[in-house]
Amino acid sequence: MKEKECVGVGRRKTAVATVRLRKGTGKIDINGRKFKNYFLSELQQKAVLSPLEKFNLERDYDLIIRAKGGGIEGQMIAARLGLARALVKEDEERRQVLKACGYLTRDPRKRERKKYGLAGARKRFQFSKR
Repeated sequence: MKEKECVGVGRRKTAVATVRLRKGTGKIDINGRKFKNYFLSELQQKAVLSPLEKFNLERDYDLIIRAKGGGIEGQMIAARLGLARALVKEDEERRQVLKACGYLTRDPRKRERKKYGLAGARKRFQFSKR
C-alpha cells in the first residue's frame, strides 16, 4: 500500500505551486532540481520552509514541489502557501498557528491590465499642447 501523501496548492499573482508532503528525511525537490539550486537566496529558502520550522518538522517530511508561472518571488510565496495548506490537510490542529502567522492567507493582488489609449495600466503618453 502506498504511504499517505498530502497535497497543497498555493498561488500568488500568476505563479502556481503544488506541494506534495510525505513522511521522509527532509529531502526537497522542486521542478526536478535540488531546493538550494532553485531558490538561491537563503532568505527565499527560509521563507518557503517557515511553516515547517514553526513546528520543528524540517527533517520529518520530504517535499516535492512543482512551481510554474510568475517569477521566483511569486513561486516562493506560492510554495509557502501550498506547504502550509498541505500541513493543515495532514493535521487540522496546525491551522490556528499557521493562520496567526499569516501563512494561510492568499495574497489577492494581481497585475492590473493595460487600458487602451494608455501606455500601461494607468501611465499616460506624454501630453503636448502644441
